[in-house]
Amino acid sequence: MLYPKFQTNFNYKWSLKLPNLIEPTIEKGASLQLLFKVVLRQPLCLLMGTCRGEFFLGELILSRLQFGVTTSYHFLFVPLTLGLSILVAIMETLYVKSGNTIYKQMTKFWGTLFLINFAMGVVTGIVQEFQFGMNWSEYSRFMGDIFGAPLAIEALLAFFIESTFLGLWFFGWDKMPKKLHCLCIWLVAIAANVSALWILIANSFMQEPVGYTLRNGRVEMVDFLAVITNKHVFFQFPHTVLSGFTTAAMFVLGISAYYLAKGKYAEIARRSIKIALIFGTISIIGVIGVGHFQGMHVSVTQPMKMAAAEAHWHTEQSAGLNLFAIADNDKKTNTFEIRIPGLLSFMSFGTFNAEVKGINDLQKDYVAKYGEGNYIPPVTSLFWAFRIMVGLGFLLALIFLLGDYLYKTKKLENTTWFLKLLPWMIPLPYIANITGWYLTETGRQPWIVYGLQKTAAGLSTNITSAYVWTTLIGATLLYGILAVIDFVIMKKRLKTVRWRKEIIVPPMMERRRDPYGPEYSMVYPDCCSFYWVLLS
Repeated sequence: MLYPKFQTNFNYKWSLKLPNLIEPTIEKGASLQLLFKVVLRQPLCLLMGTCRGEFFLGELILSRLQFGVTTSYHFLFVPLTLGLSILVAIMETLYVKSGNTIYKQMTKFWGTLFLINFAMGVVTGIVQEFQFGMNWSEYSRFMGDIFGAPLAIEALLAFFIESTFLGLWFFGWDKMPKKLHCLCIWLVAIAANVSALWILIANSFMQEPVGYTLRNGRVEMVDFLAVITNKHVFFQFPHTVLSGFTTAAMFVLGISAYYLAKGKYAEIARRSIKIALIFGTISIIGVIGVGHFQGMHVSVTQPMKMAAAEAHWHTEQSAGLNLFAIADNDKKTNTFEIRIPGLLSFMSFGTFNAEVKGINDLQKDYVAKYGEGNYIPPVTSLFWAFRIMVGLGFLLALIFLLGDYLYKTKKLENTTWFLKLLPWMIPLPYIANITGWYLTETGRQPWIVYGLQKTAAGLSTNITSAYVWTTLIGATLLYGILAVIDFVIMKKRLKTVRWRKEIIVPPMMERRRDPYGPEYSMVYPDCCSFYWVLLS
């Protein structure tokens, strides 16, 4: 058996540099400015790679930070919405086919959590629409002909269907035939994922522009079919959707394991775990597979992004994959690295002997093609974002496969440590999703539309730092409050849920009866009643 050989390269000339932290002279009253430079400037430089040559925390950096904050908040809810809608639809389908009221109880319980999450996703997503006109008006002017069409279709068609049938589903229990009611939640699930498709079509144009022409300083669409069949969509859409499915599966698995470990609602939790394990295993395998092919595609269409994600500075034949690296952005090399020879060539192009261009040569190519400028994204943050995303993906695969084994061998309920561990694993897919999108968007820098418009050129010309600071702080506080409210509501929902007989019985009798019999149904707790009013 052949084993990979690990190479370790050392550079023993270690030096500690703190660029731009302390100016040669500090004027009187400049201590506050110095504090901001030390506390804020350097982390932002590391994350965004745009501080060099720019005004400290100017409009561009602040606007990018603002959009990044709002997007991160929004994407906390989107993946769960995509996956949980499918899971709820599957549960209700099982109820309609079997007539077992346990599945009805499961559908209502998980459907309630889906509804809360959906509402939060809508609230956080609206702000992003406003930012295109307020902070990024030049981008909107440049891209409006292309960007507007997919978003309009998403809002007028997909989101309309999703929200309409969600209302029919929620208020239609026992008011319409079972099959028709089940069809409503399936339409919600399909519409939610189609909505994601149109948004990703718009984003894919920013990554790989197709079907356009430049006219009068604007991008104009000449081939709508080319835009919606962009090759980048065929990788990005399934990768994003399957990530959402994985998130929902881990969400259901973690909560169900909590109940099972506590000895509560054992039959409900047991059946939910079975569905989540099957759904999650298929999804995470799909995520890893599609992610690999997406990486190969991006290596061709955006080689600088993948080179930065791998901290690959120098062009090599049979390039090695860096498992660990410390990048020196000033010297444009790695001071320390641990690599597997030839693996980067194989991962990028499917052969161990392929040539992989490095960051330095790509920078020269971009200067020759697009003119003077710095086309290198932040290498260190992209390098670790990529490894966090991939590492968590394989960890989630291990968790689901271990869960499958324990369930198949009927050892799951007796493996207490695993049941107690699963609730703590719920944040993992969220972290993977955020780091993945950071890699996708930041790795494209300095382009907002790859090869057509730089990020700085898309900024509104009439905004000020004070304005962006105000909206950034306001949005952060508002979203923070909403996140706390969402967490509290879901926590109360999980703690107060119980299944009662439709005919009121004394509490002692209720505790003695089997809570999973067909005569029992779930009662919505009062803690969420104000949410029902808002949604109605």
